[in-house]
Amino acid sequence: MKKHALAIAGHAGPAPQGEGLSPPHALAALAGLGQTTRLEIFRLLMRSEPDGLAAGAIAEALGCAHNTLSSHLGILARCGLVRGMRDGRSIIYRADIEAMKSLIAYLVNDCCNGHPELCDVQDALRAADCGCKPPGRTARKGTKR
Repeated sequence: MKKHALAIAGHAGPAPQGEGLSPPHALAALAGLGQTTRLEIFRLLMRSEPDGLAAGAIAEALGCAHNTLSSHLGILARCGLVRGMRDGRSIIYRADIEAMKSLIAYLVNDCCNGHPELCDVQDALRAADCGCKPPGRTARKGTKR
């Protein structure tokens, strides 16, 4: 069994490429989302993809003080769920969708003895009615889905 380096939740940063998500990185991401305002920030940024939002727009949308928002965004960035890019005088924040995919994959990887398709995860995503279609699923002409 491969050993993972110890990481402090909230400071683990993004997972190394190609190795999948390690337990410390998963814990850091879950800890980052484990607070009401941070969860709402992340959900707002997911809804704002692919354009992202400036910090001021996030603060306004959530009614959050700028200094408090800055702390929350820092926590989400350190745990690898949010990325910020400078655009002139603003910083545009975006949800790191690949990091969220890695977290979800980590959580359901061992579902049903290594067969996550049996757990109806795709059905749960469709039921969420986010408007997203799972890859590879297209309705054929003359069939209902």
